[in-house]
Amino acid sequence: IEPRLSPMVIFNTTFKAYNSFILLAVPFFLLTANLMNVGGITDRLVHLSRTMVGNFPGALAQINVLLSVFFAGISGSSTADAASQGKIFIEAQVKEGYDLSFSIAITAVSAVLAVIIPPSILMVVWGGVLQVSIGALYLAGVIPGLLLGLAQMATVHAYAKIRKYPTYPRSSIREFFNAALVAIPALMTPFIIVGGILLGWFTATESAAAAVIYAAVLSIFVYRQLDRKQLWTALLETGKLSAVAVFFDNTASIFGWMLAYYQIPKALLQNVTTWGMGPIGVGFFIVFVFLVVGCFLDAIPAIIIVGTTLQPLAASVGMHPVSFAIISIVALAFGLVTPPYGM
Repeated sequence: IEPRLSPMVIFNTTFKAYNSFILLAVPFFLLTANLMNVGGITDRLVHLSRTMVGNFPGALAQINVLLSVFFAGISGSSTADAASQGKIFIEAQVKEGYDLSFSIAITAVSAVLAVIIPPSILMVVWGGVLQVSIGALYLAGVIPGLLLGLAQMATVHAYAKIRKYPTYPRSSIREFFNAALVAIPALMTPFIIVGGILLGWFTATESAAAAVIYAAVLSIFVYRQLDRKQLWTALLETGKLSAVAVFFDNTASIFGWMLAYYQIPKALLQNVTTWGMGPIGVGFFIVFVFLVVGCFLDAIPAIIIVGTTLQPLAASVGMHPVSFAIISIVALAFGLVTPPYGM
């Protein structure tokens, strides 16, 4: 319809978006998560979680949240987290007398932590699109992620007390140390990924590749649970999830590019800057926008389209680029579980 834009411009823009070194981190992080599921690493983390919070009210749901915190430090993908934990927990919780809706909700909402606690696919995309240090974003995500994890555990505690959900016997100190000893190699993953970036050993994409190699070595040589058939399953699952994520990303890139071409964001935000909001007001405004957008758009397209739109507004009130990023990513993360569209 637009005479100045030929189909070739659209195709070129798409392929430029595909040709991204940073985006390679997406399939690598998904593969890391899938290798951990089939390679017995997730089972070890479940056992460790049980020795830590098994005696809390609503024990299985508490384990569900704590495992998400551990898993978040490894996978970087909420979709992979939800897929793996859905298989482990939903049926098990229902068998123990939990409501089905509660079991699904706590599995989905705790999976959101995977994109807030580093490493995170959303942080990699944000850093690439908006030119912010990915190492700084990783460090900034730790405390918000842990606070959200604690808030979710407190919520489970309240529900468990009201609905009288079951509790396991308290584990001994010896059981905890035994479980921790077995799980330590898996728990080293986030330190290798984040530490490697901060020490300048590798980039965000290379760190994701290092995580794949580490997960494979653990699964094959340490825990000895990964055979050829399971490896094939992990690769296939990764291919499916990566195709969806990368396709979203690149079609959104065209949409974002066209919005910029027609200067639509500029028109939308023209009056907002005259509202005279300070950094806190702008922070709340950003959260509101991303919560609404998250109801209808997947997180990666939202970063490309809305993140770039709101960046000048955040800069106009002197908000630090890392603060802007973390506020946005936390708000966007909940778009994964808000209707009508929740990945």
